[in-house]
Amino acid sequence: MTQQEPASEQQPAAGGAEQGGELPLLVTVQLPDGARFPVRALRRAEAPDGPAPAVLILPAMGTPARYYRAFAHQLHAEGLTALTVDLRGQGESTPRVTDAAAVEHGYGVIVEQDLVAVVDAIRAELGPEPPLYLLGHSLGGQLGLVYAALRIGPGVDGVALVASGSVWFRAYGRLRGPLLLLGQLFAATASTLLGRWPGVRLGFGGNQPKGVMRDWARQGRTGRYSATGSTRDYEAALRTLDLPVLAVSVEGDTWAPAPALDHLVGKVPEARVTRIRYSRQEAGNRLDHFAWTRSGGVLAKRVAAWAPPGGG
Repeated sequence: MTQQEPASEQQPAAGGAEQGGELPLLVTVQLPDGARFPVRALRRAEAPDGPAPAVLILPAMGTPARYYRAFAHQLHAEGLTALTVDLRGQGESTPRVTDAAAVEHGYGVIVEQDLVAVVDAIRAELGPEPPLYLLGHSLGGQLGLVYAALRIGPGVDGVALVASGSVWFRAYGRLRGPLLLLGQLFAATASTLLGRWPGVRLGFGGNQPKGVMRDWARQGRTGRYSATGSTRDYEAALRTLDLPVLAVSVEGDTWAPAPALDHLVGKVPEARVTRIRYSRQEAGNRLDHFAWTRSGGVLAKRVAAWAPPGGG
Protein backbone atom coordinates (compact mmCIF):
# COMPACT_ATOMS: atom_id res chain seq x y z
CA MET A 1 0.00 0.00 0.00
CA THR A 2 1.13 3.55 -0.66
CA GLN A 3 0.59 6.43 1.71
CA GLN A 4 -0.75 9.71 0.40
CA GLU A 5 -0.37 13.02 2.21
CA PRO A 6 -2.84 15.53 0.76
CA ALA A 7 -1.68 19.11 0.37
CA SER A 8 -3.28 21.36 3.44
CA GLU A 9 20.11 19.06 -8.32
CA GLN A 10 21.33 19.93 -10.81
CA GLN A 11 20.16 21.99 -13.78
CA PRO A 12 20.21 20.84 -17.40
CA ALA A 13 23.15 22.15 -19.35
CA ALA A 14 20.84 24.36 -21.41
CA GLY A 15 19.95 26.50 -18.40
CA GLY A 16 16.87 26.80 -16.25
CA ALA A 17 13.29 27.48 -17.26
CA GLU A 18 12.07 28.10 -13.73
CA GLN A 19 9.70 30.98 -13.13
CA GLY A 20 8.13 32.08 -9.87
CA GLY A 21 7.78 29.94 -6.77
CA GLU A 22 6.80 26.33 -6.34
CA LEU A 23 3.54 25.14 -7.81
CA PRO A 24 0.86 24.31 -5.21
CA LEU A 25 1.27 20.91 -3.60
CA LEU A 26 -1.51 18.49 -4.57
CA VAL A 27 -0.41 15.36 -2.71
CA THR A 28 2.73 13.63 -1.45
CA VAL A 29 2.94 9.95 -2.31
CA GLN A 30 4.98 7.62 -0.10
CA LEU A 31 5.87 4.09 -1.15
CA PRO A 32 6.52 1.18 1.23
CA ASP A 33 10.28 1.45 0.64
CA GLY A 34 10.23 5.03 1.97
CA ALA A 35 10.43 6.86 -1.36
CA ARG A 36 8.40 10.09 -1.35
CA PHE A 37 7.05 11.97 -4.35
CA PRO A 38 5.51 15.45 -3.96
CA VAL A 39 3.00 15.99 -6.78
CA ARG A 40 2.36 19.65 -7.58
CA ALA A 41 -0.52 21.02 -9.61
CA LEU A 42 -2.14 24.06 -11.16
CA ARG A 43 -5.77 22.98 -11.13
CA ARG A 44 -8.44 24.03 -13.60
CA ALA A 45 -12.17 24.15 -12.98
CA GLU A 46 -14.50 22.12 -15.17
CA ALA A 47 -14.54 23.16 -18.82
CA PRO A 48 -17.84 24.01 -20.56
CA ASP A 49 -17.84 20.65 -22.34
CA GLY A 50 -16.63 18.52 -19.45
CA PRO A 51 -13.93 18.21 -16.79
CA ALA A 52 -10.72 20.00 -17.68
CA PRO A 53 -8.07 17.54 -18.91
CA ALA A 54 -5.06 16.98 -16.67
CA VAL A 55 -1.50 16.66 -17.95
CA LEU A 56 1.25 15.10 -15.81
CA ILE A 57 4.75 16.22 -16.87
CA LEU A 58 7.41 13.52 -16.53
CA PRO A 59 10.96 14.98 -16.55
CA ALA A 60 14.04 14.12 -18.53
CA MET A 61 16.86 12.18 -16.92
CA GLY A 62 18.45 14.16 -14.10
CA THR A 63 16.11 17.12 -14.60
CA PRO A 64 14.09 18.36 -11.60
CA ALA A 65 10.35 18.84 -12.01
CA ARG A 66 10.69 22.50 -11.06
CA TYR A 67 12.45 23.06 -14.40
CA TYR A 68 9.02 22.73 -16.07
CA ARG A 69 7.21 25.39 -14.00
CA ALA A 70 6.97 27.87 -16.87
CA PHE A 71 5.59 25.23 -19.22
CA ALA A 72 3.13 24.09 -16.55
CA HIS A 73 1.82 27.66 -16.34
CA GLN A 74 1.47 27.73 -20.13
CA LEU A 75 -0.50 24.48 -20.13
CA HIS A 76 -2.70 25.85 -17.37
CA ALA A 77 -3.33 29.03 -19.37
CA GLU A 78 -4.70 26.83 -22.16
CA GLY A 79 -7.35 25.35 -19.87
CA LEU A 80 -5.50 22.28 -18.61
CA THR A 81 -4.75 21.06 -15.10
CA ALA A 82 -0.95 20.90 -15.13
CA LEU A 83 0.86 18.52 -12.78
CA THR A 84 4.53 17.88 -12.09
CA VAL A 85 6.41 15.16 -10.24
CA ASP A 86 10.06 14.23 -9.95
CA LEU A 87 11.44 10.88 -10.97
CA ARG A 88 12.73 8.77 -8.08
CA GLY A 89 15.73 10.28 -6.32
CA GLN A 90 15.60 13.54 -8.28
CA GLY A 91 14.50 17.04 -7.31
CA GLU A 92 12.04 16.94 -4.42
CA SER A 93 11.76 13.16 -4.44
CA THR A 94 13.41 11.61 -1.41
CA PRO A 95 15.67 9.97 -0.58
CA ARG A 96 18.01 11.45 -3.16
CA VAL A 97 20.19 9.12 -5.21
CA THR A 98 23.23 10.15 -3.16
CA ASP A 99 21.54 9.59 0.23
CA ALA A 100 22.51 6.59 2.33
CA ALA A 101 18.83 5.57 2.51
CA ALA A 102 18.43 5.48 -1.29
CA VAL A 103 17.18 2.18 -2.70
CA GLU A 104 18.89 0.84 -5.81
CA HIS A 105 16.49 0.91 -8.75
CA GLY A 106 16.08 0.95 -12.51
CA TYR A 107 13.34 1.34 -15.07
CA GLY A 108 11.25 -1.43 -13.50
CA VAL A 109 10.77 0.35 -10.17
CA ILE A 110 9.89 3.62 -11.90
CA VAL A 111 7.23 2.25 -14.26
CA GLU A 112 5.93 -0.67 -12.19
CA GLN A 113 5.85 0.97 -8.76
CA ASP A 114 6.44 4.72 -8.74
CA LEU A 115 4.20 5.76 -11.62
CA VAL A 116 1.49 3.33 -10.52
CA ALA A 117 1.39 5.00 -7.10
CA VAL A 118 1.64 8.55 -8.47
CA VAL A 119 -1.14 8.13 -11.04
CA ASP A 120 -3.32 6.40 -8.44
CA ALA A 121 -2.83 9.35 -6.05
CA ILE A 122 -3.65 11.87 -8.77
CA ARG A 123 -6.82 9.98 -9.65
CA ALA A 124 -7.79 9.97 -5.97
CA GLU A 125 -7.34 13.74 -5.76
CA LEU A 126 -8.89 14.75 -9.09
CA GLY A 127 -11.53 12.03 -9.27
CA PRO A 128 -12.14 9.61 -12.14
CA GLU A 129 -13.79 12.08 -14.52
CA PRO A 130 -11.00 14.34 -15.87
CA PRO A 131 -9.03 12.85 -18.76
CA LEU A 132 -5.44 12.31 -17.63
CA TYR A 133 -2.53 12.48 -20.04
CA LEU A 134 1.17 11.87 -19.51
CA LEU A 135 3.56 14.35 -21.13
CA GLY A 136 7.09 13.05 -21.03
CA HIS A 137 10.30 14.85 -21.91
CA SER A 138 13.18 12.65 -23.12
CA LEU A 139 13.49 9.70 -20.68
CA GLY A 140 10.19 10.76 -19.09
CA GLY A 141 8.46 10.21 -22.42
CA GLN A 142 9.99 6.77 -22.90
CA LEU A 143 9.01 5.60 -19.42
CA GLY A 144 5.57 7.20 -19.65
CA LEU A 145 4.89 5.28 -22.85
CA VAL A 146 5.99 2.02 -21.23
CA TYR A 147 3.80 2.70 -18.18
CA ALA A 148 0.75 3.34 -20.35
CA ALA A 149 1.42 0.18 -22.35
CA LEU A 150 1.85 -2.12 -19.34
CA ARG A 151 -1.69 -1.49 -18.03
CA ILE A 152 -0.70 -2.48 -14.50
CA GLY A 153 -1.95 0.65 -12.77
CA PRO A 154 -4.61 3.31 -13.18
CA GLY A 155 -5.14 4.04 -16.84
CA VAL A 156 -4.30 7.23 -18.69
CA ASP A 157 -6.00 8.70 -21.75
CA GLY A 158 -2.92 9.31 -23.86
CA VAL A 159 0.80 10.05 -23.89
CA ALA A 160 2.59 13.10 -25.32
CA LEU A 161 6.27 12.71 -26.20
CA VAL A 162 8.20 15.98 -26.35
CA ALA A 163 11.89 15.98 -27.33
CA SER A 164 11.85 12.26 -26.65
CA GLY A 165 13.01 9.20 -28.52
CA SER A 166 14.66 5.83 -28.32
CA VAL A 167 18.36 5.96 -27.48
CA TRP A 168 19.15 3.02 -29.80
CA PHE A 169 22.54 3.95 -31.22
CA ARG A 170 21.61 2.99 -34.78
CA ALA A 171 18.97 5.75 -34.80
CA TYR A 172 21.71 8.39 -34.51
CA GLY A 173 23.52 7.82 -37.79
CA ARG A 174 26.81 6.32 -38.85
CA LEU A 175 28.99 8.99 -37.26
CA ARG A 176 27.23 9.83 -34.01
CA GLY A 177 25.74 6.39 -33.36
CA PRO A 178 29.02 4.59 -32.52
CA LEU A 179 30.07 7.48 -30.27
CA LEU A 180 26.75 7.28 -28.44
CA LEU A 181 27.18 3.54 -28.02
CA LEU A 182 30.64 4.03 -26.52
CA GLY A 183 29.21 6.60 -24.11
CA GLN A 184 26.43 4.23 -23.09
CA LEU A 185 28.86 1.39 -22.46
CA PHE A 186 31.07 3.73 -20.43
CA ALA A 187 28.10 4.91 -18.35
CA ALA A 188 27.01 1.35 -17.58
CA THR A 189 30.54 0.26 -16.68
CA ALA A 190 31.35 3.33 -14.59
CA SER A 191 28.05 3.07 -12.73
CA THR A 192 28.74 -0.56 -11.90
CA LEU A 193 32.26 0.14 -10.67
CA LEU A 194 31.35 3.28 -8.71
CA GLY A 195 27.99 2.06 -7.41
CA ARG A 196 26.11 4.92 -9.10
CA TRP A 197 26.49 7.38 -11.98
CA PRO A 198 28.10 10.69 -10.87
CA GLY A 199 26.34 12.67 -13.58
CA VAL A 200 26.57 16.03 -11.83
CA ARG A 201 30.35 15.75 -11.79
CA LEU A 202 30.57 14.34 -15.33
CA GLY A 203 28.04 16.73 -16.87
CA PHE A 204 25.44 14.28 -18.14
CA GLY A 205 22.18 12.89 -16.79
CA GLY A 206 22.49 14.00 -13.19
CA ASN A 207 23.33 11.58 -10.39
CA GLN A 208 21.68 8.25 -11.16
CA PRO A 209 21.58 4.77 -9.63
CA LYS A 210 23.49 2.13 -11.55
CA GLY A 211 20.22 0.34 -12.38
CA VAL A 212 18.86 3.29 -14.38
CA MET A 213 22.10 3.68 -16.31
CA ARG A 214 22.34 -0.04 -17.04
CA ASP A 215 18.76 -0.11 -18.35
CA TRP A 216 19.41 3.05 -20.37
CA ALA A 217 22.59 1.61 -21.86
CA ARG A 218 20.94 -1.74 -22.64
CA GLN A 219 18.16 -0.02 -24.57
CA GLY A 220 20.77 2.02 -26.41
CA ARG A 221 22.71 -1.11 -27.35
CA THR A 222 19.80 -3.42 -28.26
CA GLY A 223 17.04 -0.99 -29.19
CA ARG A 224 14.65 -2.86 -26.87
CA TYR A 225 13.03 -1.70 -23.63
CA SER A 226 13.42 -3.98 -20.64
CA ALA A 227 14.23 -3.71 -16.95
CA THR A 228 16.62 -5.77 -14.88
CA GLY A 229 14.66 -7.95 -12.47
CA SER A 230 11.29 -7.44 -14.17
CA THR A 231 9.36 -10.37 -15.61
CA ARG A 232 7.25 -8.12 -17.84
CA ASP A 233 7.78 -7.89 -21.59
CA TYR A 234 7.90 -4.15 -22.27
CA GLU A 235 8.23 -4.55 -26.03
CA ALA A 236 5.17 -6.81 -26.28
CA ALA A 237 3.17 -4.35 -24.17
CA LEU A 238 4.18 -1.44 -26.41
CA ARG A 239 2.97 -3.32 -29.49
CA THR A 240 -0.55 -3.47 -28.01
CA LEU A 241 -0.83 0.18 -26.90
CA ASP A 242 -3.89 1.69 -28.60
CA LEU A 243 -4.06 5.13 -26.95
CA PRO A 244 -3.59 8.53 -28.59
CA VAL A 245 0.08 9.50 -28.76
CA LEU A 246 1.32 13.00 -29.55
CA ALA A 247 4.88 12.78 -30.87
CA VAL A 248 6.67 16.15 -30.92
CA SER A 249 10.09 16.54 -32.47
CA VAL A 250 11.88 19.79 -31.67
CA GLU A 251 13.99 21.77 -34.10
CA GLY A 252 17.61 21.87 -33.02
CA ASP A 253 17.29 18.85 -30.73
CA THR A 254 20.38 16.70 -31.24
CA TRP A 255 19.65 14.49 -28.22
CA ALA A 256 16.29 13.27 -29.58
CA PRO A 257 16.50 13.68 -33.36
CA ALA A 258 13.62 12.68 -35.62
CA PRO A 259 14.99 9.15 -36.36
CA ALA A 260 15.14 8.44 -32.61
CA LEU A 261 11.51 9.51 -32.25
CA ASP A 262 10.66 7.39 -35.31
CA HIS A 263 12.17 4.34 -33.62
CA LEU A 264 10.24 4.95 -30.41
CA VAL A 265 6.90 5.58 -32.15
CA GLY A 266 7.48 2.54 -34.34
CA LYS A 267 7.13 0.40 -31.23
CA VAL A 268 3.43 1.35 -30.84
CA PRO A 269 1.85 0.38 -34.20
CA GLU A 270 -1.66 0.25 -32.73
CA ALA A 271 -1.49 3.74 -31.17
CA ARG A 272 -3.27 6.69 -32.74
CA VAL A 273 -0.17 8.80 -33.37
CA THR A 274 -0.17 12.51 -34.15
CA ARG A 275 3.23 13.77 -35.32
CA ILE A 276 4.21 17.44 -35.15
CA ARG A 277 7.49 19.33 -35.40
CA TYR A 278 7.98 22.28 -33.08
CA SER A 279 9.97 24.83 -35.06
CA ARG A 280 12.01 27.85 -34.10
CA GLN A 281 9.73 30.00 -36.26
CA GLU A 282 6.65 28.72 -34.43
CA ALA A 283 8.22 29.14 -31.00
CA GLY A 284 9.67 32.56 -31.76
CA ASN A 285 12.97 31.64 -30.14
CA ARG A 286 15.94 29.29 -30.30
CA LEU A 287 15.11 25.66 -29.57
CA ASP A 288 17.01 22.57 -28.50
CA HIS A 289 16.52 19.55 -26.23
CA PHE A 290 15.86 21.79 -23.21
CA ALA A 291 15.25 25.30 -24.58
CA TRP A 292 11.71 24.45 -25.74
CA THR A 293 10.60 24.71 -22.10
CA ARG A 294 11.40 28.43 -22.17
CA SER A 295 9.43 28.97 -25.38
CA GLY A 296 6.56 26.55 -24.98
CA GLY A 297 3.52 28.80 -25.33
CA VAL A 298 2.58 27.69 -28.84
CA LEU A 299 3.38 24.08 -27.98
CA ALA A 300 1.03 24.29 -24.99
CA LYS A 301 -1.73 25.31 -27.39
CA ARG A 302 -0.97 22.28 -29.56
CA VAL A 303 -1.08 19.99 -26.54
CA ALA A 304 -4.40 21.47 -25.39
CA ALA A 305 -5.90 20.96 -28.86
CA TRP A 306 -4.76 17.33 -28.82
CA ALA A 307 -6.05 16.65 -25.28
CA PRO A 308 -9.76 17.52 -25.43
CA PRO A 309 -11.98 17.60 -22.31
CA GLY A 310 -13.78 14.45 -23.40
CA GLY A 311 -10.54 12.48 -23.62
CA GLY A 312 -8.96 10.86 -26.66
